[in-house]
Amino acid sequence: MNQPNTLFDKIWDAHVVKSAEGHPDAVFIDRHFIHEVTSPQAFDGLRKRGIGVFNTSRTTATADHNVPTKDQHLPIREALSRHQVETLRKNCDEFGVELYDLGHPFQGIVHIIGPELGLTLPGMTIVCGDSHTSTHGAFGNVAFGIGTSEVEQVLATQCILQNRPKRMRISINGQLTKGVTSKDIILYIISKISASGATGYFVEYAGDTIRGLSMEARMTICNMSIEMGARGGLIAPDDVTFDYIRGRKFAPQGDAFEQAVSQWRALKTDDGAVFDRELVYQAEDIQPMITYGTNPGMGIGIGEHIPNLSEIPAQELVSYTKSLAYMGLEPGMELLNKHVDYVFIGSCTNARIEDLRAVADFVKGKQKADGVEVWIVPGSVQVSNQAKAEGLVAVFEAAGFELREPGCSACLGMNEDKIPAGKYCISTSNRNFEGRQGPGARTFLASPIMAAAAAVMGRVTDVRELV
Repeated sequence: MNQPNTLFDKIWDAHVVKSAEGHPDAVFIDRHFIHEVTSPQAFDGLRKRGIGVFNTSRTTATADHNVPTKDQHLPIREALSRHQVETLRKNCDEFGVELYDLGHPFQGIVHIIGPELGLTLPGMTIVCGDSHTSTHGAFGNVAFGIGTSEVEQVLATQCILQNRPKRMRISINGQLTKGVTSKDIILYIISKISASGATGYFVEYAGDTIRGLSMEARMTICNMSIEMGARGGLIAPDDVTFDYIRGRKFAPQGDAFEQAVSQWRALKTDDGAVFDRELVYQAEDIQPMITYGTNPGMGIGIGEHIPNLSEIPAQELVSYTKSLAYMGLEPGMELLNKHVDYVFIGSCTNARIEDLRAVADFVKGKQKADGVEVWIVPGSVQVSNQAKAEGLVAVFEAAGFELREPGCSACLGMNEDKIPAGKYCISTSNRNFEGRQGPGARTFLASPIMAAAAAVMGRVTDVRELV
């Protein structure tokens, strides 16, 4: 009788091309996503070696990190951003890689276009030169970020050398309470185990709470696996997954789809499979979350206070006080009613149509507070078009929110959308590092509806009081 196996190991083992004791596995990669930031050196490496891309049909490129989110039909003004996007165009043209460039109907953030186009499917191995590649794991696949040298490795061979990570299962059970979303689930988990608590592991998210989430909510959770140090995160596929994939452009169609589903149903962890670490949490214990520091593990429920110095381990006091000083906060403070200057709703974590619908539902008939600048940045051209078709754009405009064009935007200070130094931004993105949204910018991470509440009130607000 076969030994019970985890979902991760089933997928990994099916893709190992070569394995040798004491060496990394050579793993075949089904889908390789690339963008303008981490691909130039990789293409240069191929050029110097006089070789091409091994399998162009398994490589998909888009421009997202450096692109402006206003006037995308015009030349990019920022010199470095313009150079990187132009270099991506030249490389894709030279090596025969399909590019979803600015102006293309499929352009968008790399981790949003894969799922919406049906390029992301259960049972795959997926890589990209971006740490939030774990997003794709929501479909029941092994997806992880890689470095530039590894991007070259995959372009050249369609394989990658990787050590097998340890396995962790995090189960969430119970009913989420009012105002609590998938973003709160993952911020809660990271606050419990810290920004390094899953280092060396690949995480499977399980439990009846996870099973009850939509695909877009599951993507939010898997997206932030890296923020607790994990190599990646995944969720076993089910009917929610299959219904989401059905009919998407590059997904199997007709009988081929039904045959694929019959195979995908086997993608689950066996009863009795052993994980290196197991954690279990109750959904009822999770409040709407917000971060207060400079890593995603520094988070609290909206009804809680910033930890006092006496609550912090001695070895962490120096970094803790440095973080609060950067944020202009004090130990023991509450964040409730703290003023905000900017609200950013976007990023590969929370820029899907479901996120925009939730924000529109919340702000309909309301106005943004004076003195707050609100940016809504869809994750793709398709999301943007759908938001227009559903009337969401009219709601945002009536509320005084600015809807921009697709891109990574203010998630990271790599394009024109930067938060000014010293200003507070409540953001639906995934990182709150020093300078992440611009030099000196101060970031509170939260869910889309928590961000929308702050936009309307002009301050950090408990969304439960308004929904």
